[in-house]
Amino acid sequence: MTSYRHTQIGYLILVVTLAVLALFAWVYITARAEPPSYYSGTNFLVTAIMVLIVSTLASFTTLTTSIDNSYLQIKFGYGIFKKKFLLSEIVSTKQVKNHWYYGWGIRLWLWPKMWIYNVSGFDAVEINMKNGNVYRIGTDEPERLEVAIKRAINI
Repeated sequence: MTSYRHTQIGYLILVVTLAVLALFAWVYITARAEPPSYYSGTNFLVTAIMVLIVSTLASFTTLTTSIDNSYLQIKFGYGIFKKKFLLSEIVSTKQVKNHWYYGWGIRLWLWPKMWIYNVSGFDAVEINMKNGNVYRIGTDEPERLEVAIKRAINI
């Protein structure tokens, strides 16, 4: 049973992804209009790189956070990048504001040492684990996420 589930959309990365996709489509269409080159192997390589870039960007357009009986789980986009936290290992949680320079995506920040998972905005919920690791999960509803985590770990 899932006690909490929310998906945050990163509108800026979504716009960037669509812009890059449009640029690559334009490059691909205009390149097809040119006479064929002797380096046909590079066409496949360039196409593969374009697909890799667009699929990587697309995988960071949303962040889904869910809590069930045993885990707090986060998943970016269609699920290539995901992380599970055992609820019994979470010691505490609190709402925080990330600095603008922490960035978006998956980040390891060294001072203070923590992992940051974020797709948009500056609101986050910080969780502290029994092993001392600190994680920040970006969200556009920090109050609900904090309450859901506290309820799940019985604080």
